[in-house]
Amino acid sequence: MSAIDVSIVIPVYNSAAMLPALHARLQTALSAIGKSYEIILVDDGSGDGSWTALKQLSQRDPDHVVAIQLMRNFGQHNALMCGFRQARGRYTVTMDDDLQHPPEEIGKLLSAIESQDLDLVYGAYDQKRHGSAKNFASRLVNVFYRLVFQTTVTVTAFRILRRELLETILSYSLNFTYIDGLLAWNTRRVGEVTVEHHPRAVGRSGYRFGKLLTLALNLFTNFSLLPLQFVSFCGVSAAVIGFVLGLFYFYQHLASGITVPGYASTIVSILVLGGLQLLGLGIMGEYVGRLHLNVNRKPQYSVRNILSAECGDSSGESGDQHAQCHRGFRSQAA
Repeated sequence: MSAIDVSIVIPVYNSAAMLPALHARLQTALSAIGKSYEIILVDDGSGDGSWTALKQLSQRDPDHVVAIQLMRNFGQHNALMCGFRQARGRYTVTMDDDLQHPPEEIGKLLSAIESQDLDLVYGAYDQKRHGSAKNFASRLVNVFYRLVFQTTVTVTAFRILRRELLETILSYSLNFTYIDGLLAWNTRRVGEVTVEHHPRAVGRSGYRFGKLLTLALNLFTNFSLLPLQFVSFCGVSAAVIGFVLGLFYFYQHLASGITVPGYASTIVSILVLGGLQLLGLGIMGEYVGRLHLNVNRKPQYSVRNILSAECGDSSGESGDQHAQCHRGFRSQAA
């Protein structure tokens, strides 16, 4: 397949009402930039008419639209990995399907990555248009990200990356996927540019507080040993405090005797230490459970259909098999 300039990869979830407007605005914005492009839309197990809308867009604009239908909902980052393996652009842009990321801002991302010799550029929002709970969870993810990867960059779902960087993560085939962590493992040439962030036009976001917390957990357990180190620190701290208290009470006994120990202090100590032990077991169990699922090859995603000018109608691609219809530069390794 010949290379093109820009691939737009968009996970789609219950957004049938917004897809025609999204496609129209993308066409206008990308045509104004004056570069060749493709729009890869991955239906991540939608329960509305999103796949029907995607088929209509593919028929209406077969030269630019690639429609992919996953067999169930695998999550935004897994859907992105599916889209990445079909992308063939020199640059790849990721964005949401709800028009909160204005297609007209893609030019800013493209200009920044070309002019500053960067591998990855994030669109930093001038003002977030989410609810308070989602904003809090998003900030929490960013705090964890900066802690793990020692950076000041603000990660968002509106990003652009070079082909060379994209190639480095395509071999990742495990289920618990966090795109920004994979990218941070492979480059330090990361920047950001201020972009607009619009309110969601229709419906409610499917990426809510709970999913963002799961994303934060994926970040820690897939890319860091900090939770285990935290538990170790708590254990050592509790042991030191216990040893110091033991010396203190022994001194009190020798110096002036000691009253009968209080029931409350005993119960509190038991609850605190028991809680720390259960926390440690839970965190270690999370790591072991993820290893178990990955050893059993829980699929990163499974594809039901691919619609594009090159593929026609292809089905059956799996996240742990080679693609039956692959349009990109390399074979699928997931």
